[in-house]
Amino acid sequence: MAGLLREIKIGNITVGNNNPTFVIAEAGSNHNGDLGQAKKLIDVAVEAKADAVKFQTFTADKIAARTDDKVMQLGDEYDTADDLYELYKELELPREWQQELRDYAQNKGIIFLSTPFDYEAVDQLEELEMPVYKIASFECIDLPFLRYIARKCKPIILSTGMANLGEIEESLDTIYNEGNEQVILLHCGISYPMPVEDVNLAAMDTISQAFQVPVGYSDHTLGITVPVCAVARGAKVIEKHFTLDRKLPGPDHKFALEPDELTAMVKGVREAEVAIGSPIKKHVAPEEIHYHRGRRSIFAVKDIPVNTRIKAEMIAVLRPGIGLKPKYYDLVIGRTAKKNIKAYEPITWEKI
Repeated sequence: MAGLLREIKIGNITVGNNNPTFVIAEAGSNHNGDLGQAKKLIDVAVEAKADAVKFQTFTADKIAARTDDKVMQLGDEYDTADDLYELYKELELPREWQQELRDYAQNKGIIFLSTPFDYEAVDQLEELEMPVYKIASFECIDLPFLRYIARKCKPIILSTGMANLGEIEESLDTIYNEGNEQVILLHCGISYPMPVEDVNLAAMDTISQAFQVPVGYSDHTLGITVPVCAVARGAKVIEKHFTLDRKLPGPDHKFALEPDELTAMVKGVREAEVAIGSPIKKHVAPEEIHYHRGRRSIFAVKDIPVNTRIKAEMIAVLRPGIGLKPKYYDLVIGRTAKKNIKAYEPITWEKI
């Protein structure tokens, strides 16, 4: 993802180009309907040094139809509900909590976010002065909903899980047509957990080249390897689910990071950023001693009296690199010593 792209301001944090990766700790619905647990999740995100902690604002009645269609029936992988509507009902974040959680997060020095899933949610979050709207992959194709959010004139982080380039283009056009061009696109895989072999981080390059916006990655794999790799590949935003304990009941705990893992992921992200460094290929300051100590140069291996024509058996390429570089070996042979050169003295141009 080469070249300078648009930069996006989220609160007092600039996202894009060579700025640090914006890390969103996704609490989602892992509060389990417990306000105290929701606050503990914020504490964990703060301790891990994430930039933002994010919840989800939805109600079952406004996100799913009460239908008997078999696609709504849940398998054995869900331990608390038999159908999707029932599951959403269990996972609702009480909306009266939101201001308290926002204030709690702000007092802890972390950005509070929540993903809206209906128009009323957008309005409520607007009252809480959301600095950015994160839109889930499933809503990527809901163009009227995108239009409504775009009119709030706030930056938008849009997940693109399952979307093809044409659908992403339609989504962006819808947002841009409202005069809002503050968009970050997230590559994302929709499976819980997502198999590593199906992640396709290379698609971030495609998205970046096609739409010329900052690109990030929303991760549902197990562990921290893939999000750290995404940063090394150029992700400007990382979003990752976390929990207090993977053994808690609920659909999102089992693939989420536990507190120590979230801390390790953020640390890995920051180390990846530093490791990317400069595109200039040269030796760097910590290598300076090894540049001379470990590299080889041309040495005399026996005394060479002044005016002696140098032969191959008189010299060798040895460490350290304090004489002529090995590439001059053939040029040294046949030259005449200008002064007495002792055995194991480096050969320099001044001496021959």
